[in-house]
Amino acid sequence: MQHSIEVREVTKTYGTQRALDQVSLDISPGGVVGLLGPNGAGKSTLMKILTCFIPPTQGTVKVLGFDIFTQALEVRRRVGYLPENNPLYVDMYVREYLQFIAGIHRLDRPEERVGEMIGLTGLEREQHKRIGALSKGYRQRVGLAQALIHNPQVLILDEPTSGLDPNQLAEIRQLILETGRERTVLLSTHIMQEVEAICERVVIIDKGRIVADDRTERLTGMLSGKEVIEVEFSVLPDPALLQAIPGVHQVRTLPGNKAELQAEAGRDIRGEVFSLAVQQGVKVLSMTRVEQGLEEIFHTLTRGS
Repeated sequence: MQHSIEVREVTKTYGTQRALDQVSLDISPGGVVGLLGPNGAGKSTLMKILTCFIPPTQGTVKVLGFDIFTQALEVRRRVGYLPENNPLYVDMYVREYLQFIAGIHRLDRPEERVGEMIGLTGLEREQHKRIGALSKGYRQRVGLAQALIHNPQVLILDEPTSGLDPNQLAEIRQLILETGRERTVLLSTHIMQEVEAICERVVIIDKGRIVADDRTERLTGMLSGKEVIEVEFSVLPDPALLQAIPGVHQVRTLPGNKAELQAEAGRDIRGEVFSLAVQQGVKVLSMTRVEQGLEEIFHTLTRGS
């Protein structure tokens, strides 16, 4: 089976700075893949390489079997791209701009396709406004419409939900999910809940290198080897005493007389916590198990960046 995206030992340097360092990645057709990483990790650089905006310093890249060096035009015909800064012609009207983009792609029925995109991205009420008069959320919708207008097989979205209100967020997430049923979607975001909600696979990049690549549910299960409980006391005991409880690996104090205790998996430390509270003459007001999610995985793999 041909991969939608094939990246082989790609390195990108800017002077002495190495933005990408020997990155290799395969993405199969269909589905939504999340690309995560701290600021400056190399996410946008990788996306710009995939869309033929910049070349890699070393390595090879193919999109739908087409080489980005020798067949860049074929790649661009089959890829939709929404950059992070979403450059738009702000003096143009929404419908006028989408007609312009349809003309660039030489679509057979441009008016019909523009109408479809306006309906799909919820721009009906805004279609006769100047883009410069739109809110940031509606500008994002215009950016998504231009990325989808030529029906690309690969869609690359850099921070696609930036600036959206909660209602718009839900609508755009649903649109991305539906899009992923028919084509390959690669998106970068800083919103972990968004990744957990719509991405089947997660790639985490840090300092130009891929540090994790797996299905979302498997990544979120990586920390199953430990238990984390959050305890609220009437008065917070000495953290050193909490750390001394058998099975406790780490203690983190939180605001409001709370402490987060990390213990080995399968070790029930609740009894020891209650006993310590009695010895110290304080009360345990609440005790809850903390679910380990993608955000914790992200912090574990990229801490110190």
